[in-house]
Amino acid sequence: MIKIRKAKSSDSERIVELQLKMAQETEGLELNREVVSKGVCGVFQEPARGTYRVVEENGEIVGVLLAIPEWSDWRNGTVLWIHSLYVVPEARGRGVFKKLYFNLKKQVEQSPELAGLRLYVDKQNKSAQKIYEKLGMSRDHYELYEWLK
Repeated sequence: MIKIRKAKSSDSERIVELQLKMAQETEGLELNREVVSKGVCGVFQEPARGTYRVVEENGEIVGVLLAIPEWSDWRNGTVLWIHSLYVVPEARGRGVFKKLYFNLKKQVEQSPELAGLRLYVDKQNKSAQKIYEKLGMSRDHYELYEWLK
């Protein structure tokens, strides 16, 4: 049975583990566990940074996402960015992300303060792009640029 819930600080170690796997799998990055651990704990220490949602199957966390709020003056509301999304390979193809996504979308639809959902995806991750499009998300007309220290 699949259960979606807001993550608790006691889920931190599993979230860190999944974030390390996601970075390795999607971008070939070997992240520093200590840095990621502090980052995950930082979300729980400062809730304005975002909210983790986890998917449990038979008591085990098999998926996670971080919803990060971003104020939009154009919409006079908050857009939630789907960030740090990962579903373990064994749970893929069974609608785990779909349930997680619709759970978050329902929250947006029911809240007058929330204006929508956004995410970014690696250009090479074609399978994820197909899933997002199937769920009704569309590519926007913006290109993402970044500078990271």
